[in-house]
Amino acid sequence: MTGDSEDPNDEVQYHLEVGPGDVAPSVLLPGDPGRVETVVAEWNDHEVRGDHREYRTATGTHEGTPISVTSTGIGSPSAAIAVEELARVGAETLLRVGSCGSIVPEASVGDLVITTSAVRQEGTSKEYVREDYPASADHQVVSALVAAAEELDYDYHLGVTCSTDSFYAGQSRPGFDGFETRDSEATIEELREAGVVNFEMEAASILTLASIYGLRAGAVCTVYANRETGEFRTEGESKAAKCASLAVTYLERMNEAVDDSDSDHWHAGLSIER
Repeated sequence: MTGDSEDPNDEVQYHLEVGPGDVAPSVLLPGDPGRVETVVAEWNDHEVRGDHREYRTATGTHEGTPISVTSTGIGSPSAAIAVEELARVGAETLLRVGSCGSIVPEASVGDLVITTSAVRQEGTSKEYVREDYPASADHQVVSALVAAAEELDYDYHLGVTCSTDSFYAGQSRPGFDGFETRDSEATIEELREAGVVNFEMEAASILTLASIYGLRAGAVCTVYANRETGEFRTEGESKAAKCASLAVTYLERMNEAVDDSDSDHWHAGLSIER
């Protein structure tokens, strides 16, 4: 078990059961362990490196680029554990992939939402840093996800995500026996007017922790429900996985472009073409 040694980075991590060399620099983060198989189906090859509790990890290659996937379970507390332990064994880029509920009519079921930043309506990130600290996606990751969505010809939307701790009350859904929280509809309208596009449960904590630890992070989710139109279908499950996997390849090309230039950071003036 880690936590008591002088260097926990050298050990197999307690929750994920992965150690140094088990994960690639870039890791995709679905919630459901069952979605790991959906993710790796888009790769050239893969090998399972850890499978413990809600955390299932596989590592392989996508278009020749090393890549890993680790499921996080539902919600920010377990997602934060994954970020902590992946960082300890060498992860540098984290991409949340999953499903979400849209609160704007234009983001239809089956579309992708690429997160630019997140409302921290969850408690985990508040355990780490003051509430007015931003949960922002890395600009390189956002650019790579947009490039991937364009290449794959997927309909996508850029915008602010709201991450909650509750699938029901926190997202203004009726609870058991029709229970509704106070001002639930007003809350959705306020978020919508402020430019929030979707609800989900992990992005804010992943983005916040990544920023604190100097890692790159972003999020892309497939819309399963549109709260404005009433649509709900588990459609396009593999889209977020395909987009994020291709984005990792683009991020590697961005790194190469920086290495071949006089720049310290990637910017739009550097080509990601080979």
